[in-house]
Amino acid sequence: MDPSTAEFTRQWTSALPKVSAFVGSMVFDVSDRDDVLQDCAIAAMTSFDRYDSTRPFAAWVIGVARNQVRLYLRRKSKDPHIFDDDALDNLVDAFARNRPSHDKRLTRLENCVSQLDDRARELCELRYSRNLKPAAIGEQLGMSPNAAAKALQRIREQLRSCLEKTHLSTS
Repeated sequence: MDPSTAEFTRQWTSALPKVSAFVGSMVFDVSDRDDVLQDCAIAAMTSFDRYDSTRPFAAWVIGVARNQVRLYLRRKSKDPHIFDDDALDNLVDAFARNRPSHDKRLTRLENCVSQLDDRARELCELRYSRNLKPAAIGEQLGMSPNAAAKALQRIREQLRSCLEKTHLSTS
């Protein structure tokens, strides 16, 4: 994986809950919401070279999401629940200003994940980024589903312990 794709993936994964909440606040149909979110990811990835890394990624990607939501809303313009551009811009501003209280916890989690060995990070990637179940992970890595599930359980315990230690040291 090239460094740009790796950086985009790291940033996207971190911003995904915020982008998902933003899209979900305007796209009510679950299937449509998933489609728009995928369109957001593709649009953000293809324009990542224009992202100014001195600015917050989440704010930038919310702007990309705004454009994708606008395209979706234009296609669905007969829906009476459609937001006009001003309302959409106000929501974008609100999401950009909103700094979730769990940002520090996410930063600590990222630090803890970075301390895992390569195999553990690979298991986390397969489970939480690719959303694979233990059976699929086991098949891909040549281990039994039970062994994959147990390994993930041990990794979660390592991460929990690391988070508790870093929380205590920052309190």
